[in-house]
Amino acid sequence: MAVVDWKQAPKGARWWAVDANGEAHWFCAPNVAAFTDFWFSEPINAPNFGFDGDWRTSLVERPLTAAGFGALSPKS
Repeated sequence: MAVVDWKQAPKGARWWAVDANGEAHWFCAPNVAAFTDFWFSEPINAPNFGFDGDWRTSLVERPLTAAGFGALSPKS
């Protein structure tokens, strides 16, 4: 299991995961287009933090901070 260094994550990143090709990505909350049912989220390249397990178990959610703001906290 990789230990994700959230200090390296872009502001707003909520998840980190490795895909089937072994590439790691940050994922932010999806943007929802106004007045539609359409949403999108663009993966951002990330370090793999030494992950060597099954990519299907790689998803890590950003932990909440002591203040409880999680990924939206300016300190996280």
